[in-house]
Amino acid sequence: EVQLAESGGGSVQAGGSLRLSCSVSRRVRSNYVVAWFRQAPESEREGVAAIPGTSEEIQYADSVKGRFTISLDSPKNEVYLQMDSLKPEDTAMYYCAARPIFYAGSYFDHHKYIYWGRGTQVTVSS
Repeated sequence: EVQLAESGGGSVQAGGSLRLSCSVSRRVRSNYVVAWFRQAPESEREGVAAIPGTSEEIQYADSVKGRFTISLDSPKNEVYLQMDSLKPEDTAMYYCAARPIFYAGSYFDHHKYIYWGRGTQVTVSS
């Protein structure tokens, strides 16, 4: 029943910014984690940023720390990923996903997520 839908992708030059939005069909509860993953062609899906419903214990991949910011707007049921100082290596399909917070393991283990959006493409040119 839970539906996720990403938007905000596009093409941008290196050094530019984009803000991705993940619209959730229901209120993001405190016992759920919402995360952004990305997957480039011929690459494995990797975690980018994750935020629990409480907005505590936010996690970022080392490759995006200091450049990307994840945030939650609970009244709007939206999760955002602000991406600054974009690099060509950030080019990928970006997915929003959600899972219960009590699952064991890393927030970046994509196998643990049970709800997924269809993705939004981000392309960064040099």
